[in-house]
Amino acid sequence: MKLLCFSDLHRDVDAAKRLVELATEVDVVIGAGDFANQHQGLHDTLDVLQAIRCPAILVPGNGETVEELKAATVDWESATVLHGSGCSVMGVEFWGVGGGIPVTPFGPWSYDFDENQAAEMLSGCPPRCVLVVHSPPLDTVDHDSSGRVRGSRAIRETVKQKQPRWVVCGHIHSDWENQVRLGQTRVLNAGPRGVVIKLE
Repeated sequence: MKLLCFSDLHRDVDAAKRLVELATEVDVVIGAGDFANQHQGLHDTLDVLQAIRCPAILVPGNGETVEELKAATVDWESATVLHGSGCSVMGVEFWGVGGGIPVTPFGPWSYDFDENQAAEMLSGCPPRCVLVVHSPPLDTVDHDSSGRVRGSRAIRETVKQKQPRWVVCGHIHSDWENQVRLGQTRVLNAGPRGVVIKLE
């Protein structure tokens, strides 16, 4: 199974158009949040992305809520929005949790959750699934421009316990397109250009 993974479009219509083209060559598309900017312009990219016909797994970022994302994708028939929930595509289990984790310094507009809330939403994550989160696991692909780690302890603990096959995330722009291993799990900070990965 080939997966096209992306994150953090932030209203970039040109990037969305490129993803639509890339999606013709894969089995599943994964969007790891931040389609909008501070709750503005969600349709800018989603109206373009709905041309994707293969299954698409989406989670909200900290720039849009799960309710906003579900409303904006109501006409995108092949899209599934996950947030503390999962689904199965072609026999592969996916689990998704969106939002900024831990709580960001951006203020009240940011769609954020603390580590305890995150742990609860991650509790149903099945072993060896593909975990789609907006925020990275702590000390993986979460280094900001100053080198400080900004990821989630709860996501890291879930990865250690459940050993997903892949974690697809975004959020920390300075680590876009970087990959690391956390135990047996490969962790990708996808970014807006799109990265194709293959499930063995």
